[in-house]
Amino acid sequence: MLWLRLLRESLSFAWQAIWTHRLRTFLSLLGVMVGIFVISAVFTVVDSLETELRDTFNMLDDDVLFVTKWPWSAGEDYPWWKYVQRRPPTERDLELLMPRLTLASAGMYQSKTFLDAEAGNNRMQGVVVGAGSHGYDQVISLNIVHGRYFSPSESAAGRPVAVIGHEVANQLFGRSEVVGQTLKVRGIRMEVIGVLAQEGESIVSTGLDEFMLVPSAFAPRIYDARADDNAQIAIKAQPGVDLAALEDELVQQLRAVRRVRPGREEDFSVNRMEMLTSILDSIFANLARGGWFIAMFAILVGCFSIANIMFVSVRERTKIIGVQKAMGAKNAFILIQFLFEAVALCVFGALLALLAIQLLVWGVNASDLGLTLEIAPKRVFLALGVAVTSGLLAGIAPARQASKLPPVEAMRTT
Repeated sequence: MLWLRLLRESLSFAWQAIWTHRLRTFLSLLGVMVGIFVISAVFTVVDSLETELRDTFNMLDDDVLFVTKWPWSAGEDYPWWKYVQRRPPTERDLELLMPRLTLASAGMYQSKTFLDAEAGNNRMQGVVVGAGSHGYDQVISLNIVHGRYFSPSESAAGRPVAVIGHEVANQLFGRSEVVGQTLKVRGIRMEVIGVLAQEGESIVSTGLDEFMLVPSAFAPRIYDARADDNAQIAIKAQPGVDLAALEDELVQQLRAVRRVRPGREEDFSVNRMEMLTSILDSIFANLARGGWFIAMFAILVGCFSIANIMFVSVRERTKIIGVQKAMGAKNAFILIQFLFEAVALCVFGALLALLAIQLLVWGVNASDLGLTLEIAPKRVFLALGVAVTSGLLAGIAPARQASKLPPVEAMRTT
């Protein structure tokens, strides 16, 4: 009951301070509001970006190893001149490698380029054209909603067939159900045999919506796949196989395939998805630290403002404090009462900041900027936790001053 009474009285005094001196209180709360707004806004944007980036990588399973010319993560010593001299992985490497691997369930080769596509009077520029070996769909998750994937004979013979993204289908044909239609790339006619599900555009990528996949044996008819420095081989582990064991076998067998002599460095890099996720973790951690650094200054100013309000409140309620002490109120009661009031003021500021963040989220989402913002519940609790901490820090000095006032002298104060 005592705690409920303290809370009720503190909220009442806090509301009276806000309502009686609205402009003064609002300006004093502005620092706390800005600080919490900055923290919440930074975390909202960072969380949304992180979610979209990780969703982009969802098609790549954690049990896949990627062989590339360049490593995905660079250490302190980055001999880039060595990597320049390497030759990119080829489909021939994959063909020789797969029979040697006992721990792999599937493998694929892929190269990419940007080409223009046309169908009838419609033309789409900058389509991402990927050349994939037949095992592509066994390694990379493809959500084909219309049609099918390449047959073994189509892949082996290099038939002019394509699986296209949702946006490619819409721009070239005006609809998504276009299986059996034909399009042209560099004058070569191709048949559409599959259409991928719509993923939606984000601020970081268009996913597979603007993507076109063709058999790797067909690719030389429209571009030189050997010129792609970013060509890669992907190897998927068998169920239950440790990825480190597969990596050891892969390195050993690929060295033999590429005839790398014993004692010499590999002329390829083996990468894991966790390399990309660790880079993302580092980037987003730095962004979060930057947001905290900026927000702390605003919160510090807000704490001084709240402390100023509380000192004024102590001075205005000196007689009330004297009466409470004369009636038997202990120092701890007065101390806790003013601490609760300071915390209440900061929570009011936090609620206003969260309201502003929600308006920002609605505005950004309604503007269709390619980024969907969402406030995570843990960030709301974080904002309220910062508000409570700020209130305790800002209110401790005024509360101690109020609790130490002698009752007789406090009642005589005019």
